[in-house]
Amino acid sequence: MTSYALAGGQSESRVRGPKLDAGLHPSGRWLFAALLVGGLAYAGYSVAADTASVGEPMAIGVFVFLGLALLIALGFEFVNGFHDTANAVATVIYTHSLPAPVAVVWSGVFNFLGVVTSTGAVAYSIITLLPIDLMLHVGSAGGFAMIFALLLAAILWNLATWAVGLPNSSSHALIGSILGVGLANQWLSTVPGASGVDMAQVRKVLSALLFSPVVGFVGALLLLLVMKRFLKDERLYREPEGNAPPPRGIRALLIFTCTAVSFAHGGNDGQKGMGLIMLILIGCAPTAYALNRTLPESAMPAFVQSAQAASTAYAAHGTGTTLPTGRARDVVTQAVRQKTIDTPQVYEGLSVLSRDIAERIDNYGTFSRVPAAVVPNLRNDMYLVLDTTRMVVKSDGAKRRFTAAEIDSLGGYADALERGTRYIPLWVKVTVALALGLGTMVGWRRIVVTVGERIGKTHLTYGMGASAELMAASTILLAEQFGAPVSTTHILSSGVAGASVANGAGLQKRTIRNMALAWVLTLPIAMLLSGFLYWVLLGLTRMAAG
Repeated sequence: MTSYALAGGQSESRVRGPKLDAGLHPSGRWLFAALLVGGLAYAGYSVAADTASVGEPMAIGVFVFLGLALLIALGFEFVNGFHDTANAVATVIYTHSLPAPVAVVWSGVFNFLGVVTSTGAVAYSIITLLPIDLMLHVGSAGGFAMIFALLLAAILWNLATWAVGLPNSSSHALIGSILGVGLANQWLSTVPGASGVDMAQVRKVLSALLFSPVVGFVGALLLLLVMKRFLKDERLYREPEGNAPPPRGIRALLIFTCTAVSFAHGGNDGQKGMGLIMLILIGCAPTAYALNRTLPESAMPAFVQSAQAASTAYAAHGTGTTLPTGRARDVVTQAVRQKTIDTPQVYEGLSVLSRDIAERIDNYGTFSRVPAAVVPNLRNDMYLVLDTTRMVVKSDGAKRRFTAAEIDSLGGYADALERGTRYIPLWVKVTVALALGLGTMVGWRRIVVTVGERIGKTHLTYGMGASAELMAASTILLAEQFGAPVSTTHILSSGVAGASVANGAGLQKRTIRNMALAWVLTLPIAMLLSGFLYWVLLGLTRMAAG
């Protein structure tokens, strides 16, 4: 058990650290096992029911392969749970607001709720980093090699940093893995102009990851200084006395902030696993999952109208020579690979594809009646046009060519395409929520000790914990509204550091140096690891196919 010297050099007054070795009651272990098995059974049943309902029964081999892929994806969320969520519980544990076993269960429950109530926006922010070649052929050998490589690389790096007790970002590791796969795909592809990564989207995502720790540090520092100015209760700013819990009001505040961070973490980080699981499902069972079959038939006329309006807008700036559908698809695909979208030929291709999509949807009446044989091709065309239309709307060239009304029309069309191709079934949310929530209750001690003992030079105070967690929760929840993937670990660890500085506690240079080193190394190591795994797995799949 750890002891701390009080501020001011009063070493004779010792503050005992929390009890971290208390285990769950045996009944809790049985409940844990029941939830784990129940979640996996629920996922298996849901896949079987969804595929059967659309007349796409899965062969045993495909079902087993899908099960393995889902286990690895859920494994990533499980590791994310005990690696990242330890940050949320460190403050309530080290201020004696909650006993450690109660804190991790409490956090796990609110992680679960955060995942289930999330919007899904962050899930598809992550997916847009993936190469368009692999996205359009996610069910191919390259698509599956991509998914396995990036998940395994992120899991391995998370476990490595957890083993040495470093609070490292799962989001950072996953994004590095995606970038590694994208670059490896570009280098290994025999297709001229094969796409690697969308650098504009990379800059957007990385800017959120890099900026959020600064917000956490500065925000927590300023918040604690404001608290000291207006809240004069000295108990907020000194070390807890023994193992006694804090006063009732302070304790309620700390439990609230832990709850908020746990809920926000679930809502943001849980979505990353959802997006990858949807890619796996689309690759293995496209008829059931490639299109949003939950959209009502009443929404189809508006969808068709928006597609026709976009086709007309594109045609007005095209070549005036109608392309065959296959040629139009090739033109747009090549333009996306090479990032040369502002040309009349590309606009003509988008006009042809949009008109074709409108006619097909109009003929079927609803996504639920699209035949199995047509689904992959229709989904790919919709995804291709969606991605390209988003690029067109943001491009400077299009803004000079298109009128404001046409830009609005294209934006509405992109939204309609997004609703048709990007959705997350409830069972995916529930199983990811279970994986993240259950992961919270396992292996949390290493990271908790680092956050609670090794960032500041003195024991974590009530005010330090509250300011760091309030800043973390508000930043993460705000990021979720904008679909920006941020790191709970980066924000909260930086917040604890900022609060330590504001409280005059100082920082432990060795820990800060090691954390900074882990953050700096995460991106290149995850990229190298995922790129290498992609090369190996792609070679194995081609050998098996040959």
